[in-house]
Amino acid sequence: MSNAIENRLAELGLTLPDAPAPAANYVPFVKTGNQVYVSGQLPTGPDGLIKGKLGDDLDADAGAEAAKYCALALLSQARKAADGDLSRVRLLKLVGFVNSTADFGDQPKVVNGASDLMVEVMGENGRHARSAIGVAGLPMNFAMEIEGEVLLAG
Repeated sequence: MSNAIENRLAELGLTLPDAPAPAANYVPFVKTGNQVYVSGQLPTGPDGLIKGKLGDDLDADAGAEAAKYCALALLSQARKAADGDLSRVRLLKLVGFVNSTADFGDQPKVVNGASDLMVEVMGENGRHARSAIGVAGLPMNFAMEIEGEVLLAG
């Protein structure tokens, strides 16, 4: 199944990045038993980190694209936590923080970029509970950040 997920990513023209290192004094994920809490992941696209405020610099479609990159980083962390075997990963929850203006109301549409990717890549194991939260700002003006919880089989 891990190969199935990797194959599905390849079919979509996507590759998982190396699991990003933490940018401060925290760990990228914490395992307790078979549960893994993944720290917030940032949107790193082909041209680097995606920055800007939704509703001002970016529209909802650009935000959804940024969310996909957050999801790929989260999958990389989950793969590392699962000792390289994505078939062991069941996504439980995503929390998306969207850097947005006060009148921007499409945070759910933005976070759908991550949610849709997870289901498209992982099937039923990618279906999850979720929160989509608009925030007044994120460090260094990142467009968004996504954290998650996963369950490991075996």
